[in-house]
Amino acid sequence: MRFIAGVVAAVVFFLPMPHKAVAQDVTYKWDAGGATGLSGYLGDYSQSNPFVRPGFRISLSGSYILDSRWSFRTMAGVSSISGTSNGIGGELPPDAPTGFRSILGDLILRAEFNFFAYGEGETFKRLSRWTPYIAAGAGVVVASPQGASVNVAPLMPLALGVKFRLRPRLNLSGEFSMAKSFTDGLDGNSDLYGIAGCWLKNTDWVSTLTIGITYEFGERCLACHYFD
Repeated sequence: MRFIAGVVAAVVFFLPMPHKAVAQDVTYKWDAGGATGLSGYLGDYSQSNPFVRPGFRISLSGSYILDSRWSFRTMAGVSSISGTSNGIGGELPPDAPTGFRSILGDLILRAEFNFFAYGEGETFKRLSRWTPYIAAGAGVVVASPQGASVNVAPLMPLALGVKFRLRPRLNLSGEFSMAKSFTDGLDGNSDLYGIAGCWLKNTDWVSTLTIGITYEFGERCLACHYFD
């Protein structure tokens, strides 16, 4: 966490201050940035606490900012998940593997909704420098479990977070997400209990807890009524 705090401080300190024109009614159409933090897993080896064995998460993203409430984001990320049979008693079959490690890659498209009108500029709108938000979308995940074959599956992510305007065009966010994968093979052990599943049930979930930074660009033409 010290590393994350150091990155945030460095970006804020070294980013040049905006020109006076930014203080006027200027808004932007795009943002880009990254996030890092923890990843977790719910499945055969962890059925209640996704962060009992936390892994790493890192991602890059870019979004189109429709207005002060809505944006549409594309994300590409890498996560690690792991699990062990220690501590879950005799729930697993006797011949089941004692644990797993897996690297996940994902590509996600999602819509984000701000609970408060977020941003700066356009003073007549009384925009807020912070807001909670929710996000939902769809994507695909590629799992590479240790000692098992690669698994590709659809992904349905849901997220809840808070974003804060550090300074003009620079945003800081904290986010918790849960993504349902339509496979039971993220851990490389499909149907571990010998119970037949399907794409709607008996599947694995991935959770993330991250801190992110984005920078806005692409000045919007306010006289165009957002059709630019």
